[in-house]
Amino acid sequence: MGTHTRHVLVQVRDVLNADPDRFTSNFYLRLFAKNPELRELFPANMGHQRATLFRVIEYVLETVPDRENHPRLLEFLGQLGRDHRKYGVTEENYHQFFDALMREIAVTMGDRWDEDVANVVSQAFMLTTGVMRGAAHSAPGPATWSATVAEKYRLSRDLAVVRLKSSQPLTFAAGQYLEVQIPQWPRIWRHYSPSIPPNPDGEIEFHVRAVPGGTVSNSIVTETQAGDVWKLAQSHGTLHVDTDREILMIAGGTGLAPLRALLIELSFRADAPPVHLFYGARYPADLYDLSRLWRMVATNPWLSVTTVVEDETDPWWSTASEESGRITLERVQGQLADAVLGYGKDWTQHQVLLAGSPEMIATTRRRLLIAGLPASKMQHDPV
Repeated sequence: MGTHTRHVLVQVRDVLNADPDRFTSNFYLRLFAKNPELRELFPANMGHQRATLFRVIEYVLETVPDRENHPRLLEFLGQLGRDHRKYGVTEENYHQFFDALMREIAVTMGDRWDEDVANVVSQAFMLTTGVMRGAAHSAPGPATWSATVAEKYRLSRDLAVVRLKSSQPLTFAAGQYLEVQIPQWPRIWRHYSPSIPPNPDGEIEFHVRAVPGGTVSNSIVTETQAGDVWKLAQSHGTLHVDTDREILMIAGGTGLAPLRALLIELSFRADAPPVHLFYGARYPADLYDLSRLWRMVATNPWLSVTTVVEDETDPWWSTASEESGRITLERVQGQLADAVLGYGKDWTQHQVLLAGSPEMIATTRRRLLIAGLPASKMQHDPV
């Protein structure tokens, strides 16, 4: 697109950026006033929804004029359209959204809104809704699956394992994460990584740690019980294993889950490459899945595991597993990045998979890059 289009969309972006919360609040007031039935599609608390909407609008305004980034924009909008299937969004809803959005942008622009600006902005958001609709219509499989909790047990005061069973096989790949909705918090979706690969029996397992102040995670740990019916939706993420090279896996806390699923899948293959997993936590008792890893190491000669703890002494309130005293996995003290880089091995030719908290991923990735590991060989989910 030409410089005129770029100038117009950047100008609109700058005007909306002056007060994003006011713009998105007024947009939803306009949308619901004209289409009150749409309110049921959204959670009671709209704060997160408003922030997410504005990030999408801003990204579209910035990227539409940039032809080089069009493939990335189309991929993003396609994924967004597939994601919206879980809300039951219809063709008519897209038209309602577009109409309310254009009207609210026009009001916000004031005297700067004219026919030329309207044409450029409408083209940008016709592209947006068109790509989303097309991707939603062409997406295979159902928009959501139902899965019933078969078992939930707590490993500690803030960590639980939840096992569910669906009436049909689930569509995801080992290493990916799924959108999850629990009955205690309808219309609120969170991302969780299955800790086992998909199987034809529709079985799935999640490891969930209660986040301080988190609504959904705390409900899962404290309230979820057998018989609860969860909804599962779109899979995301690209963590995968290339079997033509050695692999370095680095997991922090429940970041172990997607890597565990990949390890289980590899254990069924005859061509599994050498894998070294560094599994870190603050305290020894937080290394919650040692028994499984210990058994996997014993039966898979291609797998090595090093555990990493920041503090060798458990706090008084923690509870170590009964098996922890006889598990002989290697352990070092310190930060994950220090343990990896101080191990005395050249990792530069390894495929590197990182999983954990955003802070852990960012810190470890930065340290590995400084040490000379190529970014092209590192994988992690968005942080």
